[in-house]
Amino acid sequence: MNSPVAVADGAGQGTAPATWLTDEQGRELLLDMIPRVRTLRNVTFVLQLAVLLGCAPWLGWWTPAPLVVVGVLFGVCERRMAHVRRPEVLYAGAWLSTLVAITVGAAITGGPTAPCTIWYALAVSSLPGRFTTRGIVAGVAAALALLLGVGLVDDAGAVASRPSLVLFPGMLVVGVALFGWAHMHTEVAQRAEAVMDPLTQMLNRKALVTRAAELAQQARLTGRPVGVVLGDLDHFKAVNDGAGHQVGDAVLRDVAFRWRLSLRAYEMAYRLGGEEFLVLLPGATLLEAEEVAERLRQSVGAAPVAGQAVTMSFGVASSEDGDPFDFDTLYARADLALYRAKRGGRDRVCGGPGEPAPILAEAA
Repeated sequence: MNSPVAVADGAGQGTAPATWLTDEQGRELLLDMIPRVRTLRNVTFVLQLAVLLGCAPWLGWWTPAPLVVVGVLFGVCERRMAHVRRPEVLYAGAWLSTLVAITVGAAITGGPTAPCTIWYALAVSSLPGRFTTRGIVAGVAAALALLLGVGLVDDAGAVASRPSLVLFPGMLVVGVALFGWAHMHTEVAQRAEAVMDPLTQMLNRKALVTRAAELAQQARLTGRPVGVVLGDLDHFKAVNDGAGHQVGDAVLRDVAFRWRLSLRAYEMAYRLGGEEFLVLLPGATLLEAEEVAERLRQSVGAAPVAGQAVTMSFGVASSEDGDPFDFDTLYARADLALYRAKRGGRDRVCGGPGEPAPILAEAA
């Protein structure tokens, strides 16, 4: 078989459980966004600093200090995020420091009349795409609470006589969050349609290309292995021919569902086409990949699938022992192991060293 990545191109540490701030996939997206938005974020910091310095004769020469502190915190946060189990918590702490800085600046430069209160909206604009809806709501609530607190504590009389002092910036905060939330969900939906197999709701070849490239970079940095589990339904053509393609489709959907139940959140599964599926296992040795494959094999064969007695064969490979991760090479090893499983009687897991040269030639 050809490598699915080649076809499509022709076209540390354990993972922590999800938190209310984000899930495992959101956590990966958060880490992926750091280098992508760093330049724009730094430009924003410089523009804010220029504005504060330009207004310093009227507002005070101390006003840039909170912004500098926030910039330092974000720099430290970014360097640490790739090395902690819950980077979203670290980022949330750095983000909260921006609210504190805005609040301090507003309290000292005029309370509800301070011009920097509109910067609460700028802070909120960075929440969508990094946190779940609950995280966004919590961030908006925190910004609104501090905005109202600055007004009431510093000059409640001014707020009572001119509610627009807090209503206008508050409306801006909520509006920016809503537009960002809508844009985030639209983008997520479009991305899901592009990388999801419509029949099984598993990730497709396009998603596999992207993930394989990410793992290649991670493996070069960490030196950790990557496991590949390649599974193929046994005698699936007989199911289509004997029971019909509708039943065949139901079998594929049910197999995908059993895989999702058997796999952990960070063990990403892909449908390559037809009855062939694949799992990428970051950090997995050959033995660990074989254990995952055996778990999947048992989940498929434990009971009839869509009314059909179905079994599955698996080929396993891993880039352990210091080998660099190259997906095409690893896929070829798993494919040969799958061939040995089919040739050996099906409904089994094969991995480890390849067969002797004559058998490999026959497989080719």
